[in-house]
Amino acid sequence: MGLITGLLTLPLAPVRGTVWLAERLQEQAELEMNDESAIRNGLTDLETARASGDFDDAEIDAAENELLERLMAIRGYGEEGNSSGGTE
Repeated sequence: MGLITGLLTLPLAPVRGTVWLAERLQEQAELEMNDESAIRNGLTDLETARASGDFDDAEIDAAENELLERLMAIRGYGEEGNSSGGTE
């Protein structure tokens, strides 16, 4: 970026900074969402909640199913159109 371009686009610096920050936040959220250890910890927490009786079985089952679906998606199970068994 040249000096003149830098000076002319200087008023846009806060916007560029905001966009950069939003991109970093999105990357971090995706990393956390696809972290298998976080899902395993969530399943452990659900078992603790089931043992303590804090939630009823239907709520815990729904939460477990959601976590297991995320885990299967991370590992690539159940992907549509991937029945050939090969990699592309």
